[in-house]
Amino acid sequence: MQPDAPDAELTDMWKITLGELDEKMGVKIVEESVERVVATMPVEGNRQSFGLLHGGASLAVGEAVGSWAAVIHASTLGKTAVGVDVSATHHRSARSGLITITATPIHLGGTLTTHEVLITNEAGQRLCTLRITNLLLAPRA
Repeated sequence: MQPDAPDAELTDMWKITLGELDEKMGVKIVEESVERVVATMPVEGNRQSFGLLHGGASLAVGEAVGSWAAVIHASTLGKTAVGVDVSATHHRSARSGLITITATPIHLGGTLTTHEVLITNEAGQRLCTLRITNLLLAPRA
């Protein structure tokens, strides 16, 4: 796209900026595109009282990464995205190390997106699977 093309600012791909919670949780962005968003997060600092990765931390980071993926897609259409549904299944626990969070599209529409978000440990074992659906909206004036 030409830099001086009409509405260039609406169709440029959005770039991820960490929020306050993401920073407190130690989230790092590894990859960002319409096809895939990948981030990492340490287990340390995100554990519950039994010493395991907190399920709420998994949901928070999974929702963030899935939402970022939706917003990246939406930005290519001159839109933004808001979450309307998220669900998660916890498969195994973690006590230490670095987890990887990967969001890939299931459906990329003009009105809705659905992403699968996988959370894995350093051995590549699945810790949690999330599914998130986002509604695409025109930006507010």
